[in-house]
Amino acid sequence: MNALQGKVAVITGGNSGIGLATAKRFVEEGAYVFITGRRKGELDKAVAEIGKNVTAIQGDVSNLADLDRIFENVAKSKGNIDILFANAGLLEPMSTQTATPEHFDRTFGTNVRGVFFTVQKALPLIKDGGSIILTCSSSWQKGFPGYATYSGTKAALRSFVRTWTTEYASKGIRANVISPGPIETPGLRELFGENAEAMKEQFKTIIPMRRLGRAEDIAAAAVFLASEESSFITGIDLPVDGGTVAV
Repeated sequence: MNALQGKVAVITGGNSGIGLATAKRFVEEGAYVFITGRRKGELDKAVAEIGKNVTAIQGDVSNLADLDRIFENVAKSKGNIDILFANAGLLEPMSTQTATPEHFDRTFGTNVRGVFFTVQKALPLIKDGGSIILTCSSSWQKGFPGYATYSGTKAALRSFVRTWTTEYASKGIRANVISPGPIETPGLRELFGENAEAMKEQFKTIIPMRRLGRAEDIAAAAVFLASEESSFITGIDLPVDGGTVAV
């Protein structure tokens, strides 16, 4: 298991769920990983769980000063980056009728502005031949009720990757998105609370494979897009959703 041997990776939102599962896999595959997140306690637990070849940097991707500090630390420690997994995101289901300006700004501030400037500020450190991976969502293609703002942010990420594919191809830098379907994570349980089990059963009805995804399913896709196995793949949206957007 050395698909990422000697590589340096940065994973935003690496303290739990998809980000944590991916950090574990990257380390198993030989990478040194920097994880970021807003909560120090969760970052400390994640570092202990990963166990080796990992550094946690506390920061909020919607705060440009935090992003500057994150990448300054990476530059001082390792000098450059091979893999950037811009995974941090915010999900607050809300109908169009009830959505507030504060909700809109919060969602777009993290999911669009935060991702855009994460990539912008990482670019000087990304080596030629590097890989940029964004966490998107199957929701941008499906039009689920109550997800207008969230789905809009994910559609923006799909557009970003199309542009970055052409902007950075001359440097061999590849840019792709992974679009998970409903994934069994602590965040899902926190989001729906006592209704989580009912929501999971509802999600299963729209997934041809009739199960929720696992964070490890997304981590496996991220390893593929980060490695030389995908060296001729760029600009794609890779659905990891049990067939949800295919039918």
